[in-house]
Amino acid sequence: MVYLWLRAETKAMEHRAALTPSTCKTLLDRGFKITVERSRERIFDDEEYAKVGCHMVPIGEWRKAPKEAYIVGLKELPEGETDPLHHTHIFFAHCFKNQGGWTEILSRFDEGQGTILDLEFLNDAQGRRVAAFGYHAGFAGAAIGVDDWCHQKLNPGQVLPPYKPFPNEASLITYIKERLDRAVALNNGKVPEVMVMGALGRCGKGACDFARAVGIPEDLIIKWDMAETKAGGPFPRILQSEIFVNCIYLNQPIPPFFTPAMLDGDRNMSVIVDVSCDTTNPHNPIPVYSINTTFDKAVVEVVTKNALPLEVCSIDHLPTLLPRESSEAFSRDLLPTIIDLENREKSSVWGGAEALFREKVQAMRSVR
Repeated sequence: MVYLWLRAETKAMEHRAALTPSTCKTLLDRGFKITVERSRERIFDDEEYAKVGCHMVPIGEWRKAPKEAYIVGLKELPEGETDPLHHTHIFFAHCFKNQGGWTEILSRFDEGQGTILDLEFLNDAQGRRVAAFGYHAGFAGAAIGVDDWCHQKLNPGQVLPPYKPFPNEASLITYIKERLDRAVALNNGKVPEVMVMGALGRCGKGACDFARAVGIPEDLIIKWDMAETKAGGPFPRILQSEIFVNCIYLNQPIPPFFTPAMLDGDRNMSVIVDVSCDTTNPHNPIPVYSINTTFDKAVVEVVTKNALPLEVCSIDHLPTLLPRESSEAFSRDLLPTIIDLENREKSSVWGGAEALFREKVQAMRSVR
């Protein structure tokens, strides 16, 4: 019997869940055992889990879970903790690409003989991710990008208000479209050009779909991918678009898309949305900001010599702007792989994830 323990997320304003009540029901019917920590932040009420048969416990109880339980979550573990970790955790650890603090988190698992099965690196036989939030990340990222451009026109010099989750895609589209119509009217009828980098991927498709949904004409949605960038950056063309949405998956060092010095010259770009959000990656191709933003402070100003303002959105959990829809889509895609935990030793997906963890632990040991 496979035992899953869904921990409560502790990241501020994280409302998603890796396992939804509907997927839990399917797993329980197969004989899985599931414990769910209560959470006031999760978009799904505790009662939704209890109703399908999940055992409910207080937040943070995963530390006392039986050794055989898989601790399932989405975002990082609570900050400031250094104790060894003994369980097998399934989550986005954000430490396999040498992000900030990567050695600290890996050393905790090494010391406790625990394991990370990272959701970002669950790949099928063709090397494709079995489940990802990419589409909704791009969709939400483009929404904030367009909204920030609107805000600069409607309320120049004022701070962008905090965001709260939207109940569904339709409500988000309606809200931004109304704002865009008013901002375009103030902009002499000129609609902003949106450039999407990585437009052919799931994330990029989500960004393009949102732009279309709020009425951005197709010829003003500039779609770049590997063909357009194969020569290597920097790319002055990016600066011609009012809104730049970066949706690439960074898996190797690449030249920067643009440099800080380039921003001092002529440009139309006033909004950058770094959906990829490789903020602490030493090879971040957008080297003009250094912090992650949050839904209560969605953008950070980039200081340039140009009079045109420039702001960056670098929220690293954008899909939580649409928490119910994005969670259902992700959990549904993840479900077959979770079921494969019944025969984990025969699963290439889980075997590959564990092998990668062992490789990264060795790399950590070599630098500590």
